[in-house]
Amino acid sequence: MLRPILVACALALTACGHAVTAEPPAAARTHTPAAAPLVATPEVCPLPDSGFECDFQKRIKAAQDYAETRPGTTGFVLRDRKSGAVWRNDHAGDMTWTASTIKLAMVVNLLERQRTGKIKLSADDRSLMNAMLHTSDDDAADSLWRKYTGATFNAAFPKYGMTDLVPQKGYTSAFPYWGFEKCTANDLDRLMNYVLDSVPADDREYILGQMRQVGPVQQWGVWGPDSGAKNGWSEEDGGWVMNSVGFVGQDQRYTLAIMNNLKGEGAYDEGRATDTEITRILFR
Repeated sequence: MLRPILVACALALTACGHAVTAEPPAAARTHTPAAAPLVATPEVCPLPDSGFECDFQKRIKAAQDYAETRPGTTGFVLRDRKSGAVWRNDHAGDMTWTASTIKLAMVVNLLERQRTGKIKLSADDRSLMNAMLHTSDDDAADSLWRKYTGATFNAAFPKYGMTDLVPQKGYTSAFPYWGFEKCTANDLDRLMNYVLDSVPADDREYILGQMRQVGPVQQWGVWGPDSGAKNGWSEEDGGWVMNSVGFVGQDQRYTLAIMNNLKGEGAYDEGRATDTEITRILFR
């Protein structure tokens, strides 16, 4: 009787053994390694000491790189009036023919003299001022320069920030003459900011309104849908110059001054394209 009982027990134990899954030895266990934590790559800002935000630094660098590929040399000054950041490229201090950008300083001076009672501007004078700003009319500038004394204009220009300005001798019998003067992009930057910071409100709004609504002949460079500009262009001794100064953005947050001295390597079309593309890279 023992034999059948032992066989039954053995069968029972065997059955129990099939019902249990043995855990594999420790050496046979596999583990999926944890994923390494992601580390963000720091953003590379090309002009970290400029005071501008990183995205704007990239735009400035792109504008500078573009300018270096263009005919002649281009000086430009960009200012963020809200943050106080200013960027000047290597040619911002180059002495360059002002062309008609100086007409902006002439208007500032005429309005100042009117306000202080030194002159009384007539309706015809006002029309000539409008023509200087709207279509950059040279005959209008000549008339006002003669009537209100060129030397008086020039004596006032440094007050508006044009401290590098130098009238050029040997080109006309009358000296100084608005059409033959040289300054820097730094001068135009200071002039534009003088208009925005120091010109009385009524006169300032008149000037800004004119700069926003210039005629087609000046719709390039800094000019645009959210901007205003005073441009200057001429073929001078040494070649064409194409200059543009103005403001951009809500509440005129930014100012930009560009002076492109083509040095005989190009002319009007090339210079106009340079000034307009620099502005587009920076703002559009």
